Amino acid sequence: MTNMPPSGSNLRGAVDLSSLVNRAPTGAPPVATNGAPVTGAPVGGAPAPSGPVMVPSLVIDGTDANFGELLELSSRVPVIVGLWAPRSEPSTQLLAVLEKLITGLDGRFVLARVDIDANPQLAQAFQVRTVPTVAAVITGQPVQLFNGPLGEEQIAELLVRVLELAAQQGVTGTAEAADANAGTEPAVAVDEPLPPHHLEAYTAIEAGDYATAQSEYRTALAQNPNDTMAVAGLAQVSLLARLQGKTIDQIRNGAASAPDDLDAQLLVADLDLSGGHIEDAFDRLLGLFPAQPAPGRNAIRERILELFEVVGQDDPRVPPTRSRLTALLY
Repeated sequence: MTNMPPSGSNLRGAVDLSSLVNRAPTGAPPVATNGAPVTGAPVGGAPAPSGPVMVPSLVIDGTDANFGELLELSSRVPVIVGLWAPRSEPSTQLLAVLEKLITGLDGRFVLARVDIDANPQLAQAFQVRTVPTVAAVITGQPVQLFNGPLGEEQIAELLVRVLELAAQQGVTGTAEAADANAGTEPAVAVDEPLPPHHLEAYTAIEAGDYATAQSEYRTALAQNPNDTMAVAGLAQVSLLARLQGKTIDQIRNGAASAPDDLDAQLLVADLDLSGGHIEDAFDRLLGLFPAQPAPGRNAIRERILELFEVVGQDDPRVPPTRSRLTALLY
């Protein structure tokens, strides 16, 4: 696996699958939507009844109001939580992939799609810093999976591991949709088809071909320099490309053994940000800035601006970081 999503700030204390996807471990107790600690025992403490669980659909809108019911459901069937936003093209694309996979698994999962803009309590509970963010809930316990683009084959492999983990927790039930066709329709309607180069980029991302995805986004920007989604997509896939094929230990040990190697230090910042340690990433880059010659300073400035696009310009940590960068520049 190549991309490295948030861990320490995303689902605190969640069961960690980092060994499967090159993730870093988490720390504090998991938190439910009401702020109370979540236990690993089945909700209600009673043995799960046998037989399929009837649900309205295999794909359900998770909301601040109904998530308690989904927590209860997770004692019978693993619940995959896709946190997305209509304003984020990558998140709508990835959610469509999740729906395709989950509706093809004969009720082994239920997918809860959560619009973070409409459900701020859930966004806070899952410590969402960027979309898409994907987690699972098993016996009421959040399980950190990934965020950002991830290929369909990689997601399918990860779902198999989630089933194994669920079985270890005694969660082996299946869900049966009340409407047999409800789970087969796209849950996220896209008003307009994706522009051709965006579609080609996303196809390349699914295949793990980040170089082609970068090229497609650059072509889209050459045709329309104001294509903000291409700007964000290029930043995200460039981050994935830099981390591709590298492990956490390789990155951190490389930076520790070569403190004067700017590229190695920049890569640690990439790792920090991809692991959800966004302030650490920005602090590292800003701390490197004063001692660098002009070319190094420019490289740091460009990396910070690119990472702004990865986390989103509306992220609350972007404005103070931008102010600190401006002060260093002038």
